[in-house]
Amino acid sequence: MVDHHVIVTRDEYSQAVDQLAAGEGPIAVDAERASGYRYSQRAYLIQMFRRGSGTFLFDPPAIGRLDELEDAIGTDEWILHAASQDLACLREVGLSPTVLFDTELGARLLGMPKVGLGTVVEDLLGIHLAKEHSAADWSKRPLPEPWLVYAALDVELLVDLRDAMAPMLEAAGKMEIARQEFQAELDREARPTRADPWRRLSGIHSVRGLRNLAVARELWLARDALAQELDIAPGRLVPDTSLTAAAKAMPASKTELTAMREFSGRASRTEIDRWWAAIEAGRSTTDLPVLRGNGESIPPPRAWADRNPDADRRLKNARTVVGTLSEEHAIPVENLLTPELLRRLAWAPPEPIETTTIAAELDALGARPWQIEITAEPIARAFVEPSQTTSTGGDDAS
Repeated sequence: MVDHHVIVTRDEYSQAVDQLAAGEGPIAVDAERASGYRYSQRAYLIQMFRRGSGTFLFDPPAIGRLDELEDAIGTDEWILHAASQDLACLREVGLSPTVLFDTELGARLLGMPKVGLGTVVEDLLGIHLAKEHSAADWSKRPLPEPWLVYAALDVELLVDLRDAMAPMLEAAGKMEIARQEFQAELDREARPTRADPWRRLSGIHSVRGLRNLAVARELWLARDALAQELDIAPGRLVPDTSLTAAAKAMPASKTELTAMREFSGRASRTEIDRWWAAIEAGRSTTDLPVLRGNGESIPPPRAWADRNPDADRRLKNARTVVGTLSEEHAIPVENLLTPELLRRLAWAPPEPIETTTIAAELDALGARPWQIEITAEPIARAFVEPSQTTSTGGDDAS
């Protein structure tokens, strides 16, 4: 087995920068995090491959920022699979591509039914790529050799995959669509932090009462602070189910909390004082949460029929139309036009409803030119046509 060396010193790093800069063609890039193990989403390993240069495995925690590498190859084309998952952790260490080819997104645009790297590689290159270490704890040191082999293969096949995929996109008339989508990925801003991140707590909807919600919030905040301090995934300290169970039970004492079988996890007893303090804070606070968080500015579609029947009709008609367009163009619905964007358009369409105004609104909402070209006219038509189905389901003449 070939030894896959991990670059951990600045001297080795500088040599790798020179070698990558001297290579030919695009650079294949991947990153491994420790999601589910660590609090942070930092990269614990960054892999790169370039023809004429070879494969390089960088250890960012040991090396530090990689700005010199960005200076050397930042303007060349980078190939990633599912780039949206890795761009943030790459940028955190100074790596920010300006030209992108995303093989996962390319597979979606080609209408491939499964777009995981292993499946796409097997379908287009005929090579079986094992993915057994994708969920490993990449913060572990030293990294086992089988993990490094896996990590290297993830990038060593990406250039061949891009070369196989590009002519397929050209032949399908989708290369310009792909370019727009790749650029949109690069331009997309990081999502703003939610005002009430504790509302992501699994099972929070089963917690009733403002005081109980306050306890759930304080437990979540206490766990999040400890997880950040220790750089451990919050769920590995105390699982969500334990926090919601405590919020619903409202134990009257630390002893009652300790006795709860539902309150489990590696830190459920060692940090019992922390959790009890959080419960007491929730019990006594005057800052009670509201029953519903500051979510969407529009209600969920299931409520539209009663609250806004016209919007409900528009959305149902447009969904049917977009679904048909998705099949015609062999592009998944969520890539053709995101459901969130379609909901916002149906809830508050421009006036008058016509192709030009719909196109302008789609542009304002962030749709790409190719999406607008395909969907604006059919959506405008769907918005003004009567509902294609009746509410009774049995009044139409056959």
